[in-house]
Amino acid sequence: MKVFDDKHIKNVVFVGAHNSGKTTLAETMLFEAGLLNRRGTIEDKNTVSDFHDIEHERQASVFATPIHTEWRNYKINIIDTPGLDDFIGEIISSIRVGDTIATVINGRHGVEVGTEIIWNYIDKYNKPTLFIVNQIDHPDCSFDDAYKSIKNLVGNNTVQVQYPIQIDGAQCIIDVLKMKCYKFGTEGGKPEKLSIPKEEKIKADALHNELVEKAAENDEALMELYFEKGTLNENEMRQGIKAGMLNHDLFPVFCVSALHDMGSGRIMGFIDNVAPAAADLKPEQSVEGDTIVPKVEAPTSLFVFKTLYQPNLGQVNFFKVKSGEVTVNDKLTNARTGEQEVINQLFIMDGRIRQAVQKLTVGDIGATLKLKHTETNDSLYSGNSPITIKPIIYPEPRINRAITVGNKADEEKLSEALKRIHSQDPTVVLRYSKESKEQILSCQGELHLAIIDWMLKHDYKLQPIYSKPKIKYRETIQRSSTANYRHKKQSGGSGQFAQVHLKIEPLQAGMPEPEGFNIRGKEDVALPWGGKLVFYNCIVGGVIDARYIPSVMKGVLEVMEEGPLTGSFIRDVRVLLYDGKMHPVDSNDISFKIAGAHAFKEAFLNANPKLLEPINELTVKVPEEMIGGVMTDLQSRRSIIQGFDNLDHYQILKCTIPSAELFGYSTDLRSITQGKATFSSRFSSYQPVPNNIQKELIKAEV
Repeated sequence: MKVFDDKHIKNVVFVGAHNSGKTTLAETMLFEAGLLNRRGTIEDKNTVSDFHDIEHERQASVFATPIHTEWRNYKINIIDTPGLDDFIGEIISSIRVGDTIATVINGRHGVEVGTEIIWNYIDKYNKPTLFIVNQIDHPDCSFDDAYKSIKNLVGNNTVQVQYPIQIDGAQCIIDVLKMKCYKFGTEGGKPEKLSIPKEEKIKADALHNELVEKAAENDEALMELYFEKGTLNENEMRQGIKAGMLNHDLFPVFCVSALHDMGSGRIMGFIDNVAPAAADLKPEQSVEGDTIVPKVEAPTSLFVFKTLYQPNLGQVNFFKVKSGEVTVNDKLTNARTGEQEVINQLFIMDGRIRQAVQKLTVGDIGATLKLKHTETNDSLYSGNSPITIKPIIYPEPRINRAITVGNKADEEKLSEALKRIHSQDPTVVLRYSKESKEQILSCQGELHLAIIDWMLKHDYKLQPIYSKPKIKYRETIQRSSTANYRHKKQSGGSGQFAQVHLKIEPLQAGMPEPEGFNIRGKEDVALPWGGKLVFYNCIVGGVIDARYIPSVMKGVLEVMEEGPLTGSFIRDVRVLLYDGKMHPVDSNDISFKIAGAHAFKEAFLNANPKLLEPINELTVKVPEEMIGGVMTDLQSRRSIIQGFDNLDHYQILKCTIPSAELFGYSTDLRSITQGKATFSSRFSSYQPVPNNIQKELIKAEV
């Protein structure tokens, strides 16, 4: 296969909401380039990019899939991404390595919530972006409304390059960059090039002039030329559009019918002639603070943006060459692990099809097999100076489930399978909770969970069981209390004896030291589960030997690890050991630990104990017209509204909500808003549980 240099490699990522037509457009572009003799369809389950069994079953993209085509001496790498935000990890990783983002808009619906979510990441990474309004030949398409929605999303820097019209029942596209009218037959394909109809000339000229002005604004030399001539020629306009895209200040808008192959060739021509190549992008800074020079002469650096496990192949790592070049048998170092990897094979991947190559150069995207120490987000480099590409920051999970399997023998197999799924998709997180003794699976939503479940059942032959995770309550006290306990045990020979007197108090920030006690020592313990224990040694007269004091504290901590109300951790208590007794023969460490534990438990139960529950800060982005239903639902979940912000036609609602009330919220919010709202949450603090709920929780533990 021909090796392309960085000036002739275009990396384009197709993003957009579900059912916008990304996969169909990618298939059509491969067909237009002559790489396919026949276009596949999603319904026939034979498209190049949607090749996984789960994608065939759901008839929707689940994974980001790299494919490529060649067009007029350029190599175009395309990454076809899913449209649902449950698979945001696949989308973000693709955006990260894209040079141009092609955002596909369903012309019947305009910008949808999925597009808005994706746009936030495009904007964050400052990526050159073009918009493509699809389904222009559908009776319900409204290009003007779709264009307005794009303008509402990204602002006044949008600019029309094309718009659709009908002429004598035939679908046409007016192109105001080339000032041509493209007329398509019923089968699409190569259009007839016509002059712009007289009735469209005024509109086309106005849009052309607007495009000229927008192009000129992005380059001082072009602006001077524009003032001098009053216009720009086509090449000068291309130069200005590219500059605007690179500055993230200009967003050209095109139109197509991907299904009927209308306008896709023109999109490919624009990608070739105008869209930024890898060589045009600004150099990145490595984690070490050095400039990663995107030149073939520079040391080699690769960024691994995706991992996939395929039957009969094993682990496939997809990467972008950020500098230098990589050849078969190269030895590169993993910047995270320090381990050396040998690149035994290099491939260009087109869905499930792989083409072996000997070399890939800077700017290109490829894949390799069976790296031993490398995962998604890793950097590989040559030479002695580490080159670490800044990693992708993935969003926090939104739902949690406790997960296990019915067959205990499969538990290790389940853990290994979930680790592999996490390797493919870092937004899938698995952790073991020592507190609740559960494996917790976290992901982006119910659909995301359904895909994980499908993979576990079909790919790993497991039968997972899901349940609501136990809420991590805490126990504390609301007033002071005293107790004493005598531990005495005689069973022949040396016995056990210890007696302790304790006083316990609620621990509050800034409270003064206790009065009326002779404080001999103080232990300030930051508890692993949050909060503190402050333990005072107030023993006088040697009634308890100093060597036994730590054992009393160990007994207290033992109870704090499993509180008497619900078995939850105890926090924020101070304990004063002020009296006791010992025996010269029978006293020992274990005796004082037992006595301390019993005394503390008794004092705790007499100190008006209180359950605390985790509270989350919740942010919900919801269309204005749907805010009422969202608020009603949140009020039923014991939330406290903190405030609102306005963002275009959305309300940003902020509230606090008990973690226990978030179970199932993702599904309910999607139902209430028809999938048009999004949310994020994070832990905030522990707050007292209402008395009626506390009684129910304690009763459930009995």
